[in-house]
Amino acid sequence: MAELEEVAADILTGRTHRHLVDVAVSQNLLTQKSILVHQKALKPFLALKSEAEKQGFDLCICSGFRSFERQMLIWNEKLLGDRPVLDELGGRINLIELDPWQQIQAVLRWSALPGTSRHHWGSDFDVYDANAMPEGYQIQLTTSECEGEGIFAPMHEWLNSVLIKGQHKSKGFYRPYAIDLGGVSPEPWHISYAPIANSYAQQLTGDIIKQQLLDNLELVSLDTVLKYLDEIIRRFVRVSGEDNL
Repeated sequence: MAELEEVAADILTGRTHRHLVDVAVSQNLLTQKSILVHQKALKPFLALKSEAEKQGFDLCICSGFRSFERQMLIWNEKLLGDRPVLDELGGRINLIELDPWQQIQAVLRWSALPGTSRHHWGSDFDVYDANAMPEGYQIQLTTSECEGEGIFAPMHEWLNSVLIKGQHKSKGFYRPYAIDLGGVSPEPWHISYAPIANSYAQQLTGDIIKQQLLDNLELVSLDTVLKYLDEIIRRFVRVSGEDNL
């Protein structure tokens, strides 16, 4: 195995964006937005986008880089009840009925612990088909959008055929949350550029994560997070088979 290029802790945990470039991700002026992506993932993504265009899809990113601070805001708002926490069917969970560890597990099904999100790296994107969107449509990022009669289902059906290990048309991308392993809920819209993400995932150690948390005492439920940190990393941070990508 080739030696990994060492990555600084602030890059691994979303504390900086110095490794990223700022790009517009759609030519459609109605959906054009600026997104931060890893400089080494940009060319492969544009190549995948070009393949999608040949099939009539406008493959766009609705979420790329997300900072530690932004992830902590989402985390805190969910645990404080200021942002909904949903179950598998899209229903709202009443966190008051759960103990602190159960609350954290409910949040982790859909939202990463700050410092562990793959969106910190700029290698991971939530994608959609801009050509399929009617004017005024609000992207939900739900499985119902990606399957069956869902608005983005045709594009995701095409992605199913190209995001296969070793296939040239994948351009190095794969779905880290393709199946439910009892941790993060399946996210068919989430794609990851393996050459970067695999390296970063291997270098994001428990010690690095713990230090970031200890440096941010305003994180809601910090004591419970630290108590169960090893299990959180095992179930909600590590992706099965990632070392072999």
